Amino acid sequence: MIEQIRLQNGIRVLAEHMDSVRSVAIGVWVNAGSVFESDENAGISHFIEHMLFKGTEKRSASDIAAETDAIGANLNAFTAKECTCFHIKALDEDLETAVEMLSDIVLKSTLDPEQMDRERSVVLEEIAMTEDSPEDIVFDRASAQLFLGTPIESEILGTEKTVRALSREDLIRYMQRHYTAENIVIAVAGSFDREALIALLNRYFSDVASGERHTAPAVSIRSGFRTALVKKDVEQINLCLALPGAALGTDEYFAQAVLSNALGGSMSSRLFQHIREERGLAYSVYSYPMAYRGAGSLCFYAGCTEGQAKEVLSLMLKELSDVKQDSISEEEFVRARQQLKGSYLLGMESTMAHMSALGKTALLLDKEYDLLGTLNRIECVTMEAVKRAADLLFTPDAAVFCAVGRLDKLGETLKTTAEDWWQRNGRQA
Repeated sequence: MIEQIRLQNGIRVLAEHMDSVRSVAIGVWVNAGSVFESDENAGISHFIEHMLFKGTEKRSASDIAAETDAIGANLNAFTAKECTCFHIKALDEDLETAVEMLSDIVLKSTLDPEQMDRERSVVLEEIAMTEDSPEDIVFDRASAQLFLGTPIESEILGTEKTVRALSREDLIRYMQRHYTAENIVIAVAGSFDREALIALLNRYFSDVASGERHTAPAVSIRSGFRTALVKKDVEQINLCLALPGAALGTDEYFAQAVLSNALGGSMSSRLFQHIREERGLAYSVYSYPMAYRGAGSLCFYAGCTEGQAKEVLSLMLKELSDVKQDSISEEEFVRARQQLKGSYLLGMESTMAHMSALGKTALLLDKEYDLLGTLNRIECVTMEAVKRAADLLFTPDAAVFCAVGRLDKLGETLKTTAEDWWQRNGRQA
């Protein structure tokens, strides 16, 4: 059973007691991510996430690590486009320690200037590391072009220039604006005593001030066909086609997810079977949906050698055209829907997964998570819904083609191949 609670200062709490487990997962979800940043402070949400682990008024960074290990807990955080989450998983007997540590990190960080300088170097290394991963580059550039001119275009890590320019005062001002009761959701899942949990949360999170609740800016994807060719001396050509997709929490998203599974989301999918298994043209080939508040995308990826890149891209685009014209078969549909259901249920077999679902749904959609409701929405996806999704996706208003690799002789050929597909299929053609 999921219970929604309001702390004395207004913070929303979603709590799900789970029988037959000994762990409890707690997450502090904050309405702070790259979509809320400006060109000048890009990367500040992520930098703050790092800094909150570098020492509090009562703990050093090494104390945080040692005390976490002393109770056998897992303590971590992540920053996304639309949120930041700080989370801990511990034994139920250590509930108070877990709540106190999490509150100390989120609310009592000293943001020490010396630690800032050291951590700034770490973040700059993280930014540099992404340049060593052509697969990351092709996704980031494709997404940036698809969402060009919208808040989603922004890089979560920021840039070397913006990260170097961030000051302690910048971090404090940003936290005062975003780390408020109206912009925080606490999600708890696992084994806990209800009354003890509420008392602990009220005690340790009482210092959170009130403030204006923020909503993610509206997103409107520009129409047209765009390309991003990144020349890089790597062994493979990395290909990505990005198309506008369904927004988070919509019925269309579930139909699109079934379609994505049939096309490139599993070993039995068309792209995997036709490009890798039957022809041996690529080791990695797949599709995946990304969903945000009010917008989304569906991306298709393949990594292959230079000599096979044009054929791989042509085969990928042909599959999209074929599905647009004839949809997928009943057999493919049933298998893809069942695979989506199975992977979803398997992914929910932990307290961390339940905590994440609770927090993300409450913060981003302002709704209460419902596992059975989600399963029902998957099971209610019909062939007709998938056909509508295919027609919408593969007659797009916008499309982005991105390639990373040795493109001196190949880049224009690949661009032309993708553009020809757009001219035949794009709504603006």
